[in-house]
Amino acid sequence: MSSTPEDSLESLAKARRLVLALLSQDRQPTPDEVQNAVTVIFGMLAGQGEVLDRDQLAKEIEVLTAVFQEGSSGLESDSGHEPWLPEAKNDRAWDFWERYRRYLEDVRNLPPVVVRRLDQSTDEVLSQLEDPRRVGSWRRTGLVIGQVQSGKTGQYIGLAAKAVDAGYQFVVILAGIHNDLRSQTQLRVDEGLLGFDTQHQQRSNQNGKSRLMGAGRMPGARKLDIASPTNSSEKGDFGRQAANAVNFPLGRFPVVLVVKKHWKILEYLRTWVTEVQGTEDESGNKVVRDIPLFVIDDEADNASINTERDPDADPTKTNGAIRELMKSFEKSAYVGYTATPFANIYIDPDVDHAELGADLFPDSFIRTLPSPTNYLGPERVFGLQVDNDDEEDVPPLPLVRPVDDAESWIPSKHKSSFVPSDDLPRSLREAISSFVLASAARRVRGQTKVHNSMLVHVTRFTAVQGIVRDQVDDYLRLLVDSLRDRYGQAPQRMAEFRALWERDFVPTTDHFPADEARRITWEDVSSQLMPALRKIVVKTVNGASRDALDYYEHRRTGLSVIAIGGQKLSRGLTLEGLTVSYYLRTSSTYDTLLQMGRWFGYRPGHEDLCRLYTTPDLQAKYIEVTAATDELRREVEEMAALNLSPRYFGLKVRASSLGLAVTAANKMRQGTKVMLSYSGEGPETVIFDLTDGVPEHNLKVLGDFVRRLDGLATADQKTAGANVTWKQVPSEAVVDFLTRYETDRMAQRVRPRFIAKYIEQCMAVGELPKWTVVLVGKQAAEDPQDIAGYSLGPVKRSPLNDVESDGRYTIRRLLSPPDEYLFDLHPDQVKAALEATQKAAAIKKREKVPQSPSGDHVRWQRRADQALLLVYLVERPATEDGEARLPLVGFKASFPRSEHQSDTEYVVNAIWQKEGLDALDDEEDDE
Repeated sequence: MSSTPEDSLESLAKARRLVLALLSQDRQPTPDEVQNAVTVIFGMLAGQGEVLDRDQLAKEIEVLTAVFQEGSSGLESDSGHEPWLPEAKNDRAWDFWERYRRYLEDVRNLPPVVVRRLDQSTDEVLSQLEDPRRVGSWRRTGLVIGQVQSGKTGQYIGLAAKAVDAGYQFVVILAGIHNDLRSQTQLRVDEGLLGFDTQHQQRSNQNGKSRLMGAGRMPGARKLDIASPTNSSEKGDFGRQAANAVNFPLGRFPVVLVVKKHWKILEYLRTWVTEVQGTEDESGNKVVRDIPLFVIDDEADNASINTERDPDADPTKTNGAIRELMKSFEKSAYVGYTATPFANIYIDPDVDHAELGADLFPDSFIRTLPSPTNYLGPERVFGLQVDNDDEEDVPPLPLVRPVDDAESWIPSKHKSSFVPSDDLPRSLREAISSFVLASAARRVRGQTKVHNSMLVHVTRFTAVQGIVRDQVDDYLRLLVDSLRDRYGQAPQRMAEFRALWERDFVPTTDHFPADEARRITWEDVSSQLMPALRKIVVKTVNGASRDALDYYEHRRTGLSVIAIGGQKLSRGLTLEGLTVSYYLRTSSTYDTLLQMGRWFGYRPGHEDLCRLYTTPDLQAKYIEVTAATDELRREVEEMAALNLSPRYFGLKVRASSLGLAVTAANKMRQGTKVMLSYSGEGPETVIFDLTDGVPEHNLKVLGDFVRRLDGLATADQKTAGANVTWKQVPSEAVVDFLTRYETDRMAQRVRPRFIAKYIEQCMAVGELPKWTVVLVGKQAAEDPQDIAGYSLGPVKRSPLNDVESDGRYTIRRLLSPPDEYLFDLHPDQVKAALEATQKAAAIKKREKVPQSPSGDHVRWQRRADQALLLVYLVERPATEDGEARLPLVGFKASFPRSEHQSDTEYVVNAIWQKEGLDALDDEEDDE
């Protein structure tokens, strides 16, 4: 009979394994199937004298089996590649992988479908590498696109486990540019792959007392021979001391190193391994011939990119050091992992440096990793509308809170010498109170020994961060003191906490799936406020700070921390148990914005307690970023369905409108020049400028456009208020409309003058001669508008922002998806687009078969003379006095694929500034 908490946990884990084994492995089980399996196993274990909480077991199984994850998809090139994995599945032991898989299922409690997908996706990546036993010289380079904080580390540890099983004996993991990120990654590798604590031993078979951990500590876990010259301490990176301490041979068992992404360390590593194991080639250079190298590059778009303007010149040092390490091995494989792959796609695939060899363009494969449904990602935080009727839009969760009072405390533009005012803005005080409430609520839910973190990211300057830290710490102490004072401020302070709880937390929790465990009373929460408050510490996290987020040291009790930081918090570093983020730091590039989103990730049992405090401007940017990155991943899926290669994808994206502000200008090919193409794209306006008479101007431009259309083609309008269609419209009329149309400066991807110039480029090679133009009208609209004599009903599109304070109107989607193919495509084209959409869905193993075509595949079916322009009027709510407002003019262009890949060169510094965008240079962080 179970007698200790440990025994109870072990019994529950065993019961969980047995129940999951009874359930279907190839589909999601029904609730009845879950309950039946729980009943069987509960009865069996009870008969053996094991005491279990049946309701808790059932609840855990329900949570685990409710998660769904699509399969991955990708582009592949078989050039120089020999298939090998199916045969290797039978002639090698896969001990490291099997141990890691058991660790994920039994210790980390990952849902079975997530582990199966990880097994599948790591096989798909591994199969694109070469067989490490293959003789001769070979090199493979690939890219895996995940999401921020979505489990990429767990995925590449699984890949590394399979790689060492297959025979890759020298694995180098490049883990960020800061010591704490490298240390954090090493710790994950120790737990999942090595199975021992690298701070106490270098090799699993080392004599003396063994410090097992993670996968190595599981009951019955096999002790597998593997070594690591690096360790998880802050100073555990590779260097002279680590090299001198190596007391094992290379080439007899796997050796794994987790190193910082710095050229000096990589150069030292290369020198050491070539001196120990290298032989001279015909040029006198030392090359390692008998040991295959596998490089895993975490955050591969950061520091690894060659930012020199001339791609054939000597590259930047870190990029050169990675390439030189690869060239020093006769057999080498490289896989980059990132959530923001824009910069990687800008790498020139044809560079071949005399000394360093080819660059790191993912020539061999590009794969996307979909996230499981329990991932709190950009789509769920900010919402996403898809262009396929059969896929459901993702509505935003009610977790974002507007900040409109911080500018007087810390202006968005300030210098390193700036001193913030003493008064913390109301929004930050509320955010801190929300963190205290969230921490207390987690305690009520039984999550007492867990990590709780709050992020405050308001400045990049370390000196200013230090002042903010002191101010936040002072406010936290004020909260503690006021709650202790029963006869003074305590009742008032408690009333403030209660008001926030009832105003914000209670209704937010109601938005989440019904779960009795989430429903907790104010009386329970209030009893945990003081214990939660007392546990919180405030730390700065930057290059100058001695503070460290020592989650590992507090793994048994849980760390509660408010982390004040900047650059170090903006990439790779995980804030464990992050619940509340206060984020004001803007950026002009997509990749930097997404990487700063530390609030993405997994929040089991407390999603409803999470909050993001940010400005409406930043929220609008994130909505656009979310749509752009989703489009990039879809592009991979569509091209995978068409069996295209990574090179074609690179060419497409490098030239596409995704090139607008996706990454720093110095990471783009040729530095300050962009080759822009809208081939096969569908730009649409979702951000509208309401200032300086722009709505009036665009209505006038539309009226002039309609009058011109009437002189060029015959209009077709069935009834008043409905659509008006013109066919065979010359491109010149469309170009004139776009050239005169004014967009909002924040609409970084829809630049009408760029689109107009692209059309002119296509016209020069005989493409896009004629257009179909449709004024899309809503026949049942209450307030039809007169547009050059045509009655047109505006469409309703709800704003996502505070329109009055922003001076802009931001919507999630302008297009109604069927509009893109109903007006001008032949039924055979629609059918072909639907078939391609269904094939792409099948590759991703989506459960639901699409019944309507996606916009990407619709555009692939368009002929070069079948361009479509859709123009919408967007209705605006009346003023408080009931006065009607002018509608907004928006457009969606649906471009066919260009046979000439017509790209137009833009000099970024000139045109970007003319268009009102910020210059896209990397920010120099004072950290």
